[in-house]
Amino acid sequence: MPVDDRTTPAGTDAVVTDAAPRDAGAGETTTYSAGRLRSRLRAEVLIVLGLSLGQSAVYAVVNIVARLTLETPLGQQSTAMNPSRSTRPYLDLTYQLLSIGFALVPVALALYLLSEPGRRATARIGLDGRRPWRDLGAGVGLAALIGVPGLGLYLAGRALGITVEVHASTLNAHWWTVPVLILAALQNALLEEVIVAGYLIERLEQLGWRPAAVLATSAVVRGGYHLYQGFGPFVGNVVMGLIFGEYYRRRRRTMPLVVAHTLIDVVAFVGYALLPASALAALGLA
Repeated sequence: MPVDDRTTPAGTDAVVTDAAPRDAGAGETTTYSAGRLRSRLRAEVLIVLGLSLGQSAVYAVVNIVARLTLETPLGQQSTAMNPSRSTRPYLDLTYQLLSIGFALVPVALALYLLSEPGRRATARIGLDGRRPWRDLGAGVGLAALIGVPGLGLYLAGRALGITVEVHASTLNAHWWTVPVLILAALQNALLEEVIVAGYLIERLEQLGWRPAAVLATSAVVRGGYHLYQGFGPFVGNVVMGLIFGEYYRRRRRTMPLVVAHTLIDVVAFVGYALLPASALAALGLA
């Protein structure tokens, strides 16, 4: 709901009016003070994060605490992404597709909440196909900027013993393995970039946060839900969050971020699934 941006007397709250009647024929309107609207937005942000990546961040913090309190050093531990969910191939495929589909529900919720009369949320956050080639070029550039140093940071973390061994895909080999991994990469990109880049930055700015605080919060949330992988990925994703967040603040487009994130994850997931163990070991990834 947009805030009426007309000036009001000092010390008073702006009034936001919802012109839709409460019931047919009533002709009533709903009004909110600016303070009330901010309270609703704060609650909304907490709900959206609690249903999505904020929840993941909390679990990741608990997970890293659990890992640090084990007798096994952090550097000798491992975690698996994209695991098989059944020994029966088509049941496994069904579970994979359901997992991807339901993971996108918070994206639909965020877009619904960002929508305004006469303005689609996808246009508001630049998640559209208005400039495909420019978005593709920017996405490839961002993927290279983040992906190569990110791999180096992961390997450095492994060498220092502060990052767990990450198995990017443990799916069994089937005809559908690569397509599902590509869909999983796209799902991750949409979920993360719509929620922590588009939605969260938009809402924190509406709440009047300073740009530095907005960027820091978005970046720390992004790093937080990767903390289960260790401290190297946490730092790497905070840096990624700062770069992606500033790009969004300046350009108001999430599509290049989705392209970049998808490319990074496709290379990680599909490359891990297809490369032989000897090649992974040579790269320090196994």
